[in-house]
Amino acid sequence: MSDNVVLPALGESVTEGTVTRWLKKIGDSVAVDEPLVEVSTDKVDTEIPSPFAGVIEQILVQEDETVQVGGVLAVIGTGSSAATTAPAATPVVEAAAPVVEAVQAPVAPVNVEVVVTPVAPPVAPPVAPPVAAPVAEVVAPTDAVTPVLASAPETPPAAVAAFASPPIAATVSPVSASSDANYVTPLVRKLATETGVDLSTIAGTGVGGRIRKDDVLASAAQPSANVSADTSSAANTPAPSVAISALRGTTEPMSRLRKVLAERAVASMQQTAQLTTVVEVDVTKIAQMRQNVQSAFVAATGGKLNFMPFFTLAAAEALRAHPKLNASIDGDNIVFHPTENISFAVDTERGLLTPVIRDAGSLNIAQIATAIADLASRTRENKLKPDELGGGTFTVTNTGSRGALFDTPVVFMPQVAILGTGMVTKRPVVVTGADGTEGIAIRSMVYLALSYDHRLVDGADASRYLVEVKTRLESANFEANLGF
Repeated sequence: MSDNVVLPALGESVTEGTVTRWLKKIGDSVAVDEPLVEVSTDKVDTEIPSPFAGVIEQILVQEDETVQVGGVLAVIGTGSSAATTAPAATPVVEAAAPVVEAVQAPVAPVNVEVVVTPVAPPVAPPVAPPVAAPVAEVVAPTDAVTPVLASAPETPPAAVAAFASPPIAATVSPVSASSDANYVTPLVRKLATETGVDLSTIAGTGVGGRIRKDDVLASAAQPSANVSADTSSAANTPAPSVAISALRGTTEPMSRLRKVLAERAVASMQQTAQLTTVVEVDVTKIAQMRQNVQSAFVAATGGKLNFMPFFTLAAAEALRAHPKLNASIDGDNIVFHPTENISFAVDTERGLLTPVIRDAGSLNIAQIATAIADLASRTRENKLKPDELGGGTFTVTNTGSRGALFDTPVVFMPQVAILGTGMVTKRPVVVTGADGTEGIAIRSMVYLALSYDHRLVDGADASRYLVEVKTRLESANFEANLGF
C-alpha cells in the first residue's frame, strides 16, 4: 500500500511552492515527521516533514520545479513495490558502466604518454647536477657571496642553477663588497622617514653592510630622542587583513526569495512615491535605564535588553495617534488598520525577512524583547511559520546593528511607512540645564529615519509622528512598561 505526500497549505495567501532540495531519495526509509523536502514560497523557505513512515517509491516533483498546494510531491510505500522501480534503475546503472569504461580506457594511456614520456626526461637531468656542484664551489671560497645566499628568499632550482654558474658569481662578488653599503632602497628610505630613524646612525646587516628594512625596524624599536613610542608601535603594527569571499569571480542563480525581494522592491519604488525624513534622538536616559535593570532583566527573561524593544514600543504607541502611518491604500480607499502589527527586518544568509510582532502597542518591553529574540532566531534557522511573516502594518529596521548611522529604507507595499533606527553613538552635544544655561555634554545619540509613501503620508504627517516617537524616547518613562 502506498500513500501520496502532498504540498500542504503554507499560509493564507500561499498557493504554490518550489522544491529547492530533496532530503531523501528513492529507496530511502523515512519516519513520521522526519524532514523530507525543502520548499520555497514567496514568503518563506521551509522543510516539509513526512506524514507517513515507509520507503520512498517515487519522487514526482524534481528540484527547481513548482507545484500547487495540494499537488503530489512523492509516493511513500512499505518498500514492497521497490521491485517496480528497481528494473528502471538497474538498466541505467548497467548502461552507464560501459560508458565510463569506454571513456576512461583511452584517457589513461594518453595522460601517461603526454606527461610521463616527454616531460620527465628533460626536466630531471638539467636541474639536479648543476645545483649541487657549482653552488658548493662558489660558496666555499667567496665570503662576500655567503650573506646573499643566506638572506635571500628561497629560489627555484632553475634560478639557483643560473645564479650559481661561475661567470655570474665572479661578477657579483666584487660589486656587493664594494658599493652596496651606500645604497638604500626606496622602501627602506621611506620606512626610515615614517619611523623617524636617522639612516646615518644605523649599521647595516645586509650584503656589504647595506641597510635593510629589519635594521630600520630594530632601530625604531629602541628608545631614542628622535623616535617616540607611538611611532615605533605604529610602524610595527600589521595592517588589518580583509577576508576574501569565496564568491569572487563566480556566478550563481538567484534564489526564489531573492527574486521575490527584487520584484517587490522594484514594484514598490515604481508604484509609490517615497521619501525619507530624519530626526536625531537623545537616548541617554534609556541607556542608563538599560544599565540599571540589565541584571534583573537577564534573570527574569534569560536574554539581554537592548534598544530595539524601546524603539519598537515607542513606534507602535505613536501609530495609535497617527493612523496614516499604520494604513494601506486599496484602490481609491484608505484602510486604517485596527492594530499595530510591527514587522521587523532580520538579516539572514538567504536574504532579508520580516517576521511580525502582532499588536505590539499592547505589549511591554519584556514581551517585545522576548518576541524579537524568538522570531529572529527562528527566522535565521528557517523555522518560521508562513503566517508569522504576513499581516504586518508597519516595519522597523535596525540599520544600526551593522554600524550605520542611518539609511533611507524602502517601503514595501501594502505598508506605507518604515522606520529605520541607526547606531547609538556617544558624542558631545549642546544641552540646556534646568536653569536655562547651555553646556556641552557627552550623550548617547541615534538617528531615526522614516521612509513613507507620499501618496498618503505628507511631510508634516511624518514629522509629527517622528517628533512623538522622539519625545517618548527622550523622556524614557518606561518603568511601568518594563514587565519584570
